[in-house]
Amino acid sequence: MHLRSLRAGGAITALTACFFLTLSTRALAQNIDTAAIKAMVAGKKDTAKSKIKPYKEVVPATAKTSRGFFLIHKVDDRWLAAIPDSLLGRDMLVVTRIVKGPTGYNFLKAMAGAFSYAGDVVNQSVIRLERLTDDKVFLRSVTYIERSEDSSANGLYRNIQDNNVQPIEAAFPVKAVNPAGKSVVIDLTDFISSENDVLYFNAQLKPFLSLTALAADRSFIENITAFPMNIEIRTERTYNDAPGKGAHTYELNSSIVLLPSDPMRSRPADLRIGLFYDSYMDFDKDPQGVRASNHIWRWRMEPKPEDRERYLRGELVEPANPIVIYVDPETPKKWVPYLIQGINDWQAAFEQAGFKNAIVGKEAPVGDSTWSMEDARHSVLLYHASPIENANGPSIKDPRTGEILETHINWFHNVMQILYDWYFVQAAAIDPRARHPHFDDSLMGTLIRFVSSHEVGHTLGMQHNFGASSTVPVDSLRSKAWVDAHGHTPSIMDYARFNYVAQPEDGIDEKGIFPRIGDYDKWTIDWGYRWVPATMSAEAEKDTLNAWIVRQLASGPQYFYGAQTNPLSPMRDPGNPDPRDQNEDLGDDAMKAGEYGIRNLKRIEPHLMEWTMGPQDDYGKLEHMYDALVGQYGRYMGHVLKNIGGEMITPKSPGQQGPVISYPSKEKQQRAMAFLNAQLFATPNWLIDEKLYSLGAGDFSKVARLQTKVIGELLSPDRLHQLSEQEVAMGSKTYTINGMLHDLQSGLFSELPTGKPIDPYRRAIQKYYVNELVVTLGADTAGRREIQSTSDVFPNLKADARALAASIKQSLPGYPAGETREHLADLYDRLEWTLKPRN
Repeated sequence: MHLRSLRAGGAITALTACFFLTLSTRALAQNIDTAAIKAMVAGKKDTAKSKIKPYKEVVPATAKTSRGFFLIHKVDDRWLAAIPDSLLGRDMLVVTRIVKGPTGYNFLKAMAGAFSYAGDVVNQSVIRLERLTDDKVFLRSVTYIERSEDSSANGLYRNIQDNNVQPIEAAFPVKAVNPAGKSVVIDLTDFISSENDVLYFNAQLKPFLSLTALAADRSFIENITAFPMNIEIRTERTYNDAPGKGAHTYELNSSIVLLPSDPMRSRPADLRIGLFYDSYMDFDKDPQGVRASNHIWRWRMEPKPEDRERYLRGELVEPANPIVIYVDPETPKKWVPYLIQGINDWQAAFEQAGFKNAIVGKEAPVGDSTWSMEDARHSVLLYHASPIENANGPSIKDPRTGEILETHINWFHNVMQILYDWYFVQAAAIDPRARHPHFDDSLMGTLIRFVSSHEVGHTLGMQHNFGASSTVPVDSLRSKAWVDAHGHTPSIMDYARFNYVAQPEDGIDEKGIFPRIGDYDKWTIDWGYRWVPATMSAEAEKDTLNAWIVRQLASGPQYFYGAQTNPLSPMRDPGNPDPRDQNEDLGDDAMKAGEYGIRNLKRIEPHLMEWTMGPQDDYGKLEHMYDALVGQYGRYMGHVLKNIGGEMITPKSPGQQGPVISYPSKEKQQRAMAFLNAQLFATPNWLIDEKLYSLGAGDFSKVARLQTKVIGELLSPDRLHQLSEQEVAMGSKTYTINGMLHDLQSGLFSELPTGKPIDPYRRAIQKYYVNELVVTLGADTAGRREIQSTSDVFPNLKADARALAASIKQSLPGYPAGETREHLADLYDRLEWTLKPRN
């Protein structure tokens, strides 16, 4: 954006210089004096002014007017805006959402991860309207990536202004001036009808969605409506796809939101607490350099002026502006109370921050002409008739400060399908209510309430806390008293779902199965929203915020925040190697939790048909539920796998004790490998259901793919490098590459020492393992040279291949002629050929 700004500024400067140089040269050549030049320029100004017509001529009495922070007039087929002088130069946020997506197109794109469904934000930018000349209003896009707010301390403030000229995106001739209303009238029609980067799809998103040229003859403006703090522009846009692939029509809504004239005081982010934040380059923070700064996203939560002293004394007070979230009137009525409960559940968290009745869920007014879901003063949970199995909680914020201005939560109808799947495979063993083809409304409503709370958490600025559940001892998850008191995870923002560790004999009911707003959530809201007086300096506030975190983290493990990505080096490592930070996991020991989870899956699997099939269902549903069960089993394998070569990252301030980087113990990593050998690589016969296979509803190939995927992960360059780094740092105290490869090979080929027959499933994964070794060790294999150049990784893999070849050679005489012997002979030949020296 800055490069673009500089180029735009440079072009304007060059053209201006060229104009005056040419003009001066001609003046000298023709003996035109300075007065003549001034007269010529003045004449141009007079001509421009003459194009400005009387207000009543441009906006006749027949105009249809919508009144908001500026007036929108419709005159015939033209859309005019009357911009008050007081709003020229004010920052406005433009947010474009999809209202309706193309038939048969949006679903596939949404599954591919694109923003392409109703409610999705497809563009966002900040603009200003400026009257830089008498006859035109210019629209300028604005960024806040680089900042200097202290204009008195040094020359950087002016320097940044001079070197970051924000680009002018459009120019609007002034059609009329209203002296009484102190405003100028411009015509928006052509700009809105054109394809531009301000109102419509983000330029980077369009190619992904295969949107090429705008079909102007099939695109039009539906309506423009003004509100006190926003202007809503509804358009129908048709885009051509690639040649021969037709076209796609979207209904889009662009909101122009007036940003506050008194920006909220921002609060800096901290890696030890999970709140969303914006980053920027700060030229004021360090007098001897440049530092990255940031601010969290949060609503403006302040006590009323008359209640501030009471608040500071520790009394609960109502905020000056509570958060109100309305539920879409088109929501099925039976789900509305549960959605509202999910919103109101956050009241307890705000009470910890000193505010009562700070957030309220309400039904949207029906039949009230003064109320609209499009009004930016209203936050809404939108209910979409959609096959998407999801919900999300985006919010619109002031990019200058992080102040959340409003939210439109997207609730897709088919989220109930994934809720059914989750709850069935994780809780049917302990909750009889889950053993039915359809859940009753009470159970489904409670599931909806949980997801509603989670999504509202996002709208409050909270990120996922994938580390929360790792702070709970696995044994505590089986204690009814413990889970009743604390829940099975300290955070509803964790993807902890349901208590799959609990066993039938534990007697744990709904209170200990479902996630709820926990200790971490309440603490995070407290940290993010607790009000401090404006008299406290920014530096003093930072010291206070840090002291809060240090004190809270020292008080108990439940306040730990585990990020989705590596919090220390997201650019180098977009993933997160910390085994504590995982989705869908429970407890502080993945092996122990996985064993309990598998026990419950073994209880569920024989009853799949009985518990999930209704008389009108086909076997496609049975196959779907078998896949869901295998998927849950696969999650347990993934949780365990991450311990091998894992790296634990605990951000700390200088005053905190303990390491920032540490590793799972050698014993824990060995147990992880033993778990995989026992539960995954040893054929899981309990998943071989002949009855399901006969109905076309079960297929062991899904399990086989999981087996090969885990082997591939164990041999991946990233994991082997992690093990190598651990060995450099810890020596023999940690799990080495050699130790991991020895344990893996011993598990995969456990039949060799005894001459035991090898079943077809085992033969398949043994072939895959040997093939991975052959490919990795192959001297000319593309994409594997990096691992070959690593000092310890490649020699260990070669030693492992030699040891396996020797074991196979030794065991071959003990096997009679047949499939197993031929299988082993083939593996030996592959290894020998790979290990054979080349000239």
